[in-house]
Amino acid sequence: MLGLMQSHELLISSLLVFAERHHGEGEIVSRRVEGDIHRYTYKDLGVRARKVANAIESLNLGFSERVATLAWNGYRHLELYFGVSGSGRVLHTLNPRLHPDQVVWIANHAEDQVLCFDMTFLPIVKAVHSRCTTIKHYVALCDADQLPADTGIPGLVSYEAWIGGQSDKYQWPKFDENSASSMCYTSGTTGNPKAALYSHRSTMLHALAGALPDALSMSSRDTVLPVVPMFHVNAWGLPYSAAMTGAKLVFPGPAMDGKSIYELIEGEKVNFAAGVPTVWQMMLGHMQANNLRFSTLTRTVIGGSACPPAMITAFNDDYGVEVLHAWGMTEMSPLGTVCTLKNKHLKLDAEAKMKIRLKQGRAVFGVDIKIVDPDTGKDLPWDGKAYGDLYVQGPWIISEYFKHEGGDVLTDGWFHTGDVATIDPDGYMQITDRSKDVIKSGGEWISSIDVENVAMAHPAVAMAACIGMKHPKWDERPIIAVVKKPGVEVAREDILAFFEGKTAKWQIPDDVVFVDAIPLGATGKMQKTKLRELLKDYQLPGVSS
Repeated sequence: MLGLMQSHELLISSLLVFAERHHGEGEIVSRRVEGDIHRYTYKDLGVRARKVANAIESLNLGFSERVATLAWNGYRHLELYFGVSGSGRVLHTLNPRLHPDQVVWIANHAEDQVLCFDMTFLPIVKAVHSRCTTIKHYVALCDADQLPADTGIPGLVSYEAWIGGQSDKYQWPKFDENSASSMCYTSGTTGNPKAALYSHRSTMLHALAGALPDALSMSSRDTVLPVVPMFHVNAWGLPYSAAMTGAKLVFPGPAMDGKSIYELIEGEKVNFAAGVPTVWQMMLGHMQANNLRFSTLTRTVIGGSACPPAMITAFNDDYGVEVLHAWGMTEMSPLGTVCTLKNKHLKLDAEAKMKIRLKQGRAVFGVDIKIVDPDTGKDLPWDGKAYGDLYVQGPWIISEYFKHEGGDVLTDGWFHTGDVATIDPDGYMQITDRSKDVIKSGGEWISSIDVENVAMAHPAVAMAACIGMKHPKWDERPIIAVVKKPGVEVAREDILAFFEGKTAKWQIPDDVVFVDAIPLGATGKMQKTKLRELLKDYQLPGVSS
């Protein structure tokens, strides 16, 4: 017997319809590429998103054709989020931090038909457009008078001219909720990037789960700053959850330096912000140097890579900001776990709470997790001690990559994340490393993340990355690459001495290598493969070549 409930498809357009009707006055604030601040409401967003949909219809694009973006976080990009997907096409957010050759490969592989780009990225588009064989239409996200006379890009139009003559009347179409809504190529794979292809259903369920109190806890009373780029896994789903709840949205545009982010937080009275550790590191550095405080910020979610304990302590103890450690992947839309404390943990002392906050957290509803012994394939216990390969499953986790790249990716319905983790009896998961970054020394595993966390707590260290080096006796031994804070001098011996008493002796790095910078990828993650290439001629102390 079936239930006697109405049947409605879960479509992204319904988020916009709801936001207009119930939170029409809700504000959306954007720092533009032009440098000024733009303000409007969810009602205005709805009007312009319908114009976008009509502009797309005028191009005669077929259902599920791809519309690409090369854009910062801003109101025009948000209009494309809803106008493209709502009309039945697929939004493809290209990462402008990739090498032009990668942009070309990805655009051709996705078979993009349209490219909408911020003027910041005009040089990239000029460099790649002749090699993007499927793109037929180019739209610059600017006013008509901002468009240069001769860009060399055939048929280039300004966004405002493109949608300006369109009607704001548009009936959002109804179609299968499992239809593709957006796509994002992962930077975490070897070889060519692979695309996760999200559906309307998966996106809607992800937005619902992300807004839950034990997840990101979003409401109409929040003012949210997504520093995480809209070209990186749909800004962790925040634009969708914001429309669902009516939260005020504040977009930083291209100004991602610490000073600009701090001023935006203060100026717009942001109480909730989200970003990767490298962004917050710049902002905290600016605040510390200028003796600044927050007046409204109360919580931040940090993901993309493990958050150093020193950063959690600085936010919590120095500035009164709760840090929500989170974890996910492009293949997971991306939200998997969030580290919110259970009621019984609220009574713990500060040190005990910190041990929990350092973990990536508990699975949000919709995500199931397990750890598996890589040698036997057996499930491992949730005792906080056993560590193994992390697997996930759920309604917003991929079943396969676009065009079946990489072949079958599921094992008995579970997706192998490539992470090594522990899970404690309360369900708190902690990433100990990426499978490829675990250091195997004398039959024991050393977590590069644990080593990095100790080094990052040293007052002279700006950034640190731990990698394993070949050793004739121990197989591998850890070394730590360190970027010093500006104007600070520190010796190798000082760093190594700092590890004493903070970790087991055999886990202390064999050496410290001072570098000018740690290679970062397009999403702000450390690229240890490139670091290993830079140090290919390095020799461990006392080990002959």
